[in-house]
Amino acid sequence: MVCRPIVLSGPSGGGKSTILSKAMQEYPNSFAFSVSHTTRQPRPGEQHGVHYYYTERAKMEEMIKNGEFLENAKFGDNLYGTSKKAVEDIEKTGKICVLDVELQGVKNIKNSHLDARYILIRAPTLQILEQRLRARGTEKEEAIAMRLKHAKEDREEIDKTPHLFDVIIVNDDLDRAYKEFIDTIQEDLEKTLKK
Repeated sequence: MVCRPIVLSGPSGGGKSTILSKAMQEYPNSFAFSVSHTTRQPRPGEQHGVHYYYTERAKMEEMIKNGEFLENAKFGDNLYGTSKKAVEDIEKTGKICVLDVELQGVKNIKNSHLDARYILIRAPTLQILEQRLRARGTEKEEAIAMRLKHAKEDREEIDKTPHLFDVIIVNDDLDRAYKEFIDTIQEDLEKTLKK
């Protein structure tokens, strides 16, 4: 019984991590994150194989050329990608594979063979998103401005192509948004609980 992977997207501050963390606490044996590859250096405390597979640029370029990724993208000077093998390894465990990707990654995965559920989680408005980002107190002004610019561009693109997602969850109330997320994946959740 293979569970359909979840391709989860949404801006920072939309509530994606909060909802997913809550689901992982309630169903501790049901989910596994697909670990992405990157050419960037690890940050303090990050571990190879846990946070990312830290990969030499030449090796990653070769993997891209060989078609080993479901999706890959360049951010700044670094490459990022979701390997087909990482997803297949999770599918073999019977858990729901979670891919947390940007909008460009969603489009790339849509063009792959992967039979996934595409879920967008976002704040009700950009103003509320800004309030949430500021309330964290973890980012400098230019980082917040960049995240908001990115969120605005994504929102405009999603409004033009809503078919990219199976479900768009507006996180205006955490309990309701969480219930909508669980309802969306209920069929696969039940498979993980029968093991």
